[in-house]
Amino acid sequence: MQKGIIGKKIGMTQIFDEAGKFIPVTVVEAGPCVVVQKKTVENDGYNAVQLGFGDIRAKRVNKPLQGHFKKADVALKRTLKEFRLDDIDVLNVGDIVKADTFAEGDIVDVSGTSKGKGFAGTIKRHNFARLKESHGTGPVHRHAGSMGACSSPSRIFKGKGMPGQMGNEKVTIQNLEVVKVDAENNLIAIKGAIPGPKNGTVTVVDCVKKA
Repeated sequence: MQKGIIGKKIGMTQIFDEAGKFIPVTVVEAGPCVVVQKKTVENDGYNAVQLGFGDIRAKRVNKPLQGHFKKADVALKRTLKEFRLDDIDVLNVGDIVKADTFAEGDIVDVSGTSKGKGFAGTIKRHNFARLKESHGTGPVHRHAGSMGACSSPSRIFKGKGMPGQMGNEKVTIQNLEVVKVDAENNLIAIKGAIPGPKNGTVTVVDCVKKA
């Protein structure tokens, strides 16, 4: 990982390229983020930088975190995220990371918390097929049906698709292209959709290329 930033999902729109073809994009308010802490192999066992994003009132920050920000001599931030960068020497505590860290054409991975769907059945959650709605099916045409094995092993194996909580989990969308960067307003337009609701917090990192 060479670079990363914390941002806020603004929403989706479309822009036009030079050929007049429209491109669906998600606009992200990327930064400005401040470097709150540097972690090194000598002190922490690995190299990383901790970025802070979004202002917050002091009354909403507990005392241990207030001391953490005071030690770094930076303003209180709502969100803290670690980024294990290959080279952390270029950043120091107190430095500001802005949207111009990225450039048009960069390939990035975007992570966020997906929208919560609540308790969902197997059809909505796992795309199961429903039963036939013919005579005799009864009011259970959207039920999962029998799914247990015989007397041996007399249980359901782990991983079986079942009804339950849907969404509200960390999701990463890989290999998305940065279409436009507005450094003045700290905005990045990323081609395609990214996880989470509007105003949801996301992290944007450069795509790790495998050898």
